[in-house]
Amino acid sequence: MKRLLLVVVLACVSWSSLPQASSKTQEDTLKTSAREAIPGVEDTLQQYKNFKKTIQLSQKNKDFQALGEAYIGLAKWHEDHTVLDSSIVYLKKAISVYEKQKMTKKLADTYLLLVMNYSGTAEYDKGSEAVYKALALYEKTGDQRGIGQCYTKICDLLYYSDSYAEGAEYCQKAIAIQEKNGYEEDLALSYRRLAENQLFLGNLDESLASMNTAINTYKKMGETGPPLLACYNGRGNIYKYMERYEEAIADYNRCYEGAKAIGLERYMMPPTANIGHVYILQGKYAEALPYNLRAIEIMKRIGNTKNLWENYMHVSNIYSELGDYKNALEYHELYEQGHTEYLNTIIARKDSELQVKYETAQKDMEIMDKEAKIAQQRKTQTLYIVLAGMLAIILFGMFFTLRNIRKKRKALATLNAELDAKNKQNELLLKEIHHRVKNNLEMVKSLIALQSAKLEDGASKEAMLASQNRVQSMGIIHQKLYQGENLGSIEMKNYFMNLSEGILDTFNAEEKVKIECAMDNLNLDVDTAVPIGLIVNELLTNALKYAFPEGEKGKINISLKQENERLFLKVSDNGIGKTKDSKPQGTGFGTQLIQLLTQQLNGTITEEHINGTTVFFNFKNFKIA
Repeated sequence: MKRLLLVVVLACVSWSSLPQASSKTQEDTLKTSAREAIPGVEDTLQQYKNFKKTIQLSQKNKDFQALGEAYIGLAKWHEDHTVLDSSIVYLKKAISVYEKQKMTKKLADTYLLLVMNYSGTAEYDKGSEAVYKALALYEKTGDQRGIGQCYTKICDLLYYSDSYAEGAEYCQKAIAIQEKNGYEEDLALSYRRLAENQLFLGNLDESLASMNTAINTYKKMGETGPPLLACYNGRGNIYKYMERYEEAIADYNRCYEGAKAIGLERYMMPPTANIGHVYILQGKYAEALPYNLRAIEIMKRIGNTKNLWENYMHVSNIYSELGDYKNALEYHELYEQGHTEYLNTIIARKDSELQVKYETAQKDMEIMDKEAKIAQQRKTQTLYIVLAGMLAIILFGMFFTLRNIRKKRKALATLNAELDAKNKQNELLLKEIHHRVKNNLEMVKSLIALQSAKLEDGASKEAMLASQNRVQSMGIIHQKLYQGENLGSIEMKNYFMNLSEGILDTFNAEEKVKIECAMDNLNLDVDTAVPIGLIVNELLTNALKYAFPEGEKGKINISLKQENERLFLKVSDNGIGKTKDSKPQGTGFGTQLIQLLTQQLNGTITEEHINGTTVFFNFKNFKIA
């Protein structure tokens, strides 16, 4: 009777996302047993009590299979009530039970469920560790369905770490297994994940085709719940980036209304945020604001915060466009904090993944080493037993040793290839950091511009304008870093041209002053490029302010070259020049900054005032990239 009660309680709550699926006949049997034994459970508090009672009975009777299932059911109960931390705790309890009882299949399935919860809390490093444990167990037992599901989960984790190409590869590996074996439900999810990665690879048509395949597969199965709703939201994203905004909003509304109808608030959050994003893309900022604020409120309440930083960024941009700079700055600070935490989880996930693969390789090498020792012992025994077979045994030992060496070399080559791939991913991450720094400097420049617009004092405005140009000079450095092939060097000629265009635009002097860079291509280390860029910025600013009064036309020349162990910079203009008795103009801060930067590079300054002004620099302390 106790065993029957355990089965009845567990049958009251089903987990639609479990990797294994029982047959229709089995499900009908469980439902019939439940109706015969006890009345149907309607309220969720009673469900919770039933799970607790099941746990107590199974512990008393040492029914470990029922105990593990009860823990999983209780984890699902907490997930449905958006308490993901508690859900993770109960999944770990189920894992502990299955590990002690050596229930390999159930252990692997539970690790996959744990990955879903870690993904919901944006703990991608822990999710990566769990999915590789599940994959190792499935590979050990030859479970093809489990292997395919793990590939899909890895694809999802790589998507959230911006590794879209690698994620798409894992999805295609999963699809190959699932199509071969007819796993339709798993296949639909894999096509959805593939579409998400293809979207951010820029393959919009392929992404739309993959998502439509997922939707059609779910419809064929009769699915109307969360999996189909998630596909509608995903297809809305694709339409959004194809600028088919009406179709995007229609799909988002399908997702929202479907989630609302079945009472799943966590599925109402993504379409809410995405509708706001569509309005942002259309420039309808007032219409976008309530959607993004509502999405943030839902994320905080349900604890699914993995995209919270992105919505902070959208709200900050909306407030900025609406002229509410106080709120814009507040949400920008929240965005910076959240995005930093997001990048840290990506780095931790990659470290965890590398550690798992390294430990696996180490175990394989230990096994091969033990095999070699065993073979050597056998050779020794054979030598003592059969002297006549000595030569044959020696030859066999040499062959066996050579084969082991080849295996070790192959394993090391594979490990090196994986490390090279991770290094490339780290380079992409570093480029993203430079991109973010450049965007932040652009934000600083914009804030300075907004502040200067409110100033009436001419000297203050001029100081603010100079600060804008200095921030712009550093921003171009970071732009060149993430756009270039070498993350540690700057090509100076191209950099000077970009810097000149920005300063001419600032002073509205494109028509009257021409800036030329008479120099060869020269790559400098970033520590040298930054001070030289600031020096040139100051000299160009001074020339445009004082060398060509009353709208006079003129020309400015910039040259930078390396000779032996020196670096020579020359900036000249054909303006009015400077007389001996003329007084310095401005505050003198720019001149002081140039002198300090020149000292930093262990350089000297020389000026000439013949047919304009020419400034020569001779630097000793510099680095060529």
